[in-house]
Amino acid sequence: MTNDSKNLILIVDDDHAHRTMLRTLLKGWGYSVDEADDGSIAIDMVRQGPYDLILMDIRMIRVSGLEALVEIKTINPSIPVIIMTAYSSVETAVEALKNGAYDYLTKPLDFDELKITLSRAMDHCKLKEENRLLKENLGRFDRRDIIGRTPVMLSLLETVAQVAPSEATILITGESGAGKEVIAEAIHSNSSRNKAPFIKLNCAAITETLLESEIFGHEKGSFTGAYRRKEGRFRQAHGGSLFLDEVSEMSLGMQAKLLRVLQEKEFTRVGGEEIIKVDVRVIAATNKDLAKEIEARRFREDLFYRLNVVSLRVPPLRERKEDIPLLAHNFLTAFSDKNQKTIKGFTPRAMDRLIRYNWPGNVRELMNAVERGVVLTRTDYIDETDMPFFKEDETEFKGGDIQSNIPLDEVERATILSTLESFNGNKSETARRLGITRRTLHKKLKKYGVMASR
Repeated sequence: MTNDSKNLILIVDDDHAHRTMLRTLLKGWGYSVDEADDGSIAIDMVRQGPYDLILMDIRMIRVSGLEALVEIKTINPSIPVIIMTAYSSVETAVEALKNGAYDYLTKPLDFDELKITLSRAMDHCKLKEENRLLKENLGRFDRRDIIGRTPVMLSLLETVAQVAPSEATILITGESGAGKEVIAEAIHSNSSRNKAPFIKLNCAAITETLLESEIFGHEKGSFTGAYRRKEGRFRQAHGGSLFLDEVSEMSLGMQAKLLRVLQEKEFTRVGGEEIIKVDVRVIAATNKDLAKEIEARRFREDLFYRLNVVSLRVPPLRERKEDIPLLAHNFLTAFSDKNQKTIKGFTPRAMDRLIRYNWPGNVRELMNAVERGVVLTRTDYIDETDMPFFKEDETEFKGGDIQSNIPLDEVERATILSTLESFNGNKSETARRLGITRRTLHKKLKKYGVMASR
């Protein structure tokens, strides 16, 4: 083992020629190098002394890079491990990222990309250590605007706290209005990039013709109306994080361009030739099932693998109803201050309706409902009559857009059957989702001549 080394890298590869080439290259760049020809040897070497970085092939005869990675991360979780893999094994490399690898590179290696990745990993480790010490001084994980005490939310927050300090690309899934952007902001604010910009872009809010310019920027005169050079969101987010909301709304052509930036860490402006290198962590979000989008050939599978290194699901509000009083009172305070009103709270009937309502628009809909209540109430307490949407919700079985000329019994029957079908005939889950007891559900099913299996 090399002694008294600065920026000491362990190369792990059973291909002697490839290992020799890498050793010569890395030493020429000023790194100190140790070598191992198998994962088991690498594990023993990590036990014996510290390394600043490990560059490891994923396929080896005795102990694979994936197996070695898991053991190395148990011995010393702080060592960045960069995986080398053939293009055909990219899916395995993504698995390595989920197990703690810093990044992966495909063979044959691009030497410029290797040099940049090594430098970035070394810098990241220094920043990560500084961030760890800073967090010890500042205290616990910063939840920012995330409100929730339910088990499903506490589990989500625990995962956010775990992945935020990493460099992993994050894919956040969840229904519209559930709070995906708030989670993205929490990831950024608890990362080593929190002093750099957090740039947001809603891919569904911009026309296809303008989206490329918004993301990558454009040169003056590159198209009609391009009167000056414009920096895109990637360049604005350099050193920080870029949040791409509703990423599934990108065309296949734009998806290909996004994939290239994620792989190469570089791009060109629209109408330009200058290659711009960026260091950006991408956090993407979608309200769609990307597996189905891939099957329908509307989303690229290779881009999905790049984005879905770590997946976080934000639960809809109907799955965390115990959080509704907390959220409602928080919004009440904020909107009371904004509208210069002194409102003390909600009447029991209003709070009961807030909790029983299914909130198809999730937290965003609750926030808007409370704001309307604050504006409309003439007393110290918001009542159910102060929130107009309750008037449209005459039954607790409300679901979707209902035509006013359909009898209430038919609406109720259709909603129950639809919900029952969604949960494969499970009565308990159907009753919970509808906000009624299992006994009441059984009576309703009997009334409509329907039997369920469970």
